Amino acid sequence: MGKKGKIAVLALFFLVFIGISNKISFDKVIDEGEEIINTISLGNKEYRNSGEKGGQENIKTGNPLYIRVFKEEKELEMWIKNDSGTYSLYKVFDICTFSGGLGPKKKEGDKKSPEGFYYTQKSFLNPNSAYHLSFNIGYPNEYDKSHGYTGSLIMIHGDCLSIGCYAMTDKYIEEIYGLVEKTLNNGQEKINVDVFPFKMTAANMKRHKKSEYYSFWEELKPGYDYFEKNRIPPRMTVENKKYKLMP
Repeated sequence: MGKKGKIAVLALFFLVFIGISNKISFDKVIDEGEEIINTISLGNKEYRNSGEKGGQENIKTGNPLYIRVFKEEKELEMWIKNDSGTYSLYKVFDICTFSGGLGPKKKEGDKKSPEGFYYTQKSFLNPNSAYHLSFNIGYPNEYDKSHGYTGSLIMIHGDCLSIGCYAMTDKYIEEIYGLVEKTLNNGQEKINVDVFPFKMTAANMKRHKKSEYYSFWEELKPGYDYFEKNRIPPRMTVENKKYKLMP
């Protein structure tokens, strides 16, 4: 290798070092006209090609999408269906705020953010929201109605204010909303939005054993466990006023 070649290699290593010391980001790669996500980012909880069970090397925006929300951790996860039919983690966003603490929403005006199994669809999108951008998650659902719970217009939106919604900041909602809209326009009729009080590990369930909401959380846990095991969104129904995992 000549002198110029050695200098070039040293310069490359220097640039890589600078990148690592700040934030590594290998962004969108174009492959045969399609945007293929092949990004690794350190910082701001960004994970693409996360190595999750069943994940593919590349995932494509516009493929079926699944959203999980965790109150205690204040995280919103976005998962995209990969070529094997399971879902790979696309990205994790910090939730700026929600309201009312842990537990389900029960009535209009209680200023509580709901928990349970919800969804969004095209008619639920609001590009003219007072909170920058928003989409409704469909509260009250069948379970909520069976218990006589009331309320409406529960959104995932921008800004950092909440009286029952999940506020993501304007910056984050632009990416979240954009991906939701793209996926719906690509043919997915409904996007599941599953909202959990916390990551429902055995340790966390034990820690919350004495909560007044524990029996309700036991109904949510099968849906959480199913996705953790299979990396496929759970199909939930309501029987006798209780959530039930469908086979």
